Amino acid sequence: MGNSALKSHLETSQKTGVFQLTAKGLQEFPEELQRLTTNLRTVDLSGNKIELLPASVGNFLQLKSLTLNSNRLTGLPVEIGKLKKLETLSLNGNRIQQLPPTVGQLKALRTLNLAGNQITEFPLGLGTLRQLDLLDLSRNSIQSVPAEVSDLQAIEINLNQNQISVLSAEVSRCPRLKVLRLEENCLELSSIPQSILSESQVSLFSVEGNLFEVKKLRELEGYEKYMERFTATKKKFA
Repeated sequence: MGNSALKSHLETSQKTGVFQLTAKGLQEFPEELQRLTTNLRTVDLSGNKIELLPASVGNFLQLKSLTLNSNRLTGLPVEIGKLKKLETLSLNGNRIQQLPPTVGQLKALRTLNLAGNQITEFPLGLGTLRQLDLLDLSRNSIQSVPAEVSDLQAIEINLNQNQISVLSAEVSRCPRLKVLRLEENCLELSSIPQSILSESQVSLFSVEGNLFEVKKLRELEGYEKYMERFTATKKKFA
């Protein structure tokens, strides 16, 4: 991509606070963006070939939204934790295997999107994200949901299309969790903690495509309680 095109993008971004450069074959995070660390609120570099996010990303202190879907990232720098105003971090379709612990410092984060990566273990240390609404970990290789999940403040957790065969009963203690998606995993009926049905806040529990027929859920204790929440939520949005 020519320098003149990048220059005009930078000039526009200086005025708007938005830098969007998608599907342009970029191989690295544009260094020129450093001139706009005080301006930028939104950066979208989706559909490029970026392999590395530089440590200098931590300088964008006004950033509210960072989107790098469909790149070649294998991880994130620890400096990502400096982005105290970041509300959306979207990294779908990369090669990320794990997150640095500093992601837990993104106090304003509402959406963390990590679908279609190479994550094999449920990320820990996200319980400090008090504003988190959506955690999307679909299309990864996660095998179990550990007890630490109870710290999460998320309203929706999407774990569709993983390899989950173990689901901790602690998930029922997530204080704000309303939507739990576990479609196309490796769960047996006996792996479903009854407390999710009887004691949690979950009003949409999606488990199609596992190792049991969904209608078998009706046999579990607490199913009626779950259906009460499900129906109440449906009426609310009807």
